[in-house]
Amino acid sequence: MPKLLTIAVDFDGTLVENRYPKIGKPIMFAFETLKKLQQDGHQIILWTYRCGEKLDEAVAFCENKGIRFYAVNKSYPEEEFDSFMSRKILADIFIDDRNINGLPPWGEIYHQIAANKNAGPNLPKRESGLLKIFKKLK
Repeated sequence: MPKLLTIAVDFDGTLVENRYPKIGKPIMFAFETLKKLQQDGHQIILWTYRCGEKLDEAVAFCENKGIRFYAVNKSYPEEEFDSFMSRKILADIFIDDRNINGLPPWGEIYHQIAANKNAGPNLPKRESGLLKIFKKLK
């Protein structure tokens, strides 16, 4: 049985063009990919800088696009916000336009996740080019 993942996804610059505090146009295939990932059984968390009214607008925008999140700015729905604790989300994968190589196309994101569907956080994943280089250096 494939490993189901918890995937944290950013909003501005990742799901929509970065026009904060406004909501930009959807990035090509972002919502279609999230729908497919949800159909595959993965849990999607919205993990964003937005809060308050701006966060509510983003969540409503996503719901209008057919995406209901497992949690929003939380690791799980029942989590209570505590300003004395880190806001870091517990997820297997983070999708963000601020990744070291930027945001790959959403089709590629889906294929990378699907190719690693049997790999969880403690199981081997397909090796990246950088990991292969480091192994050769040993």
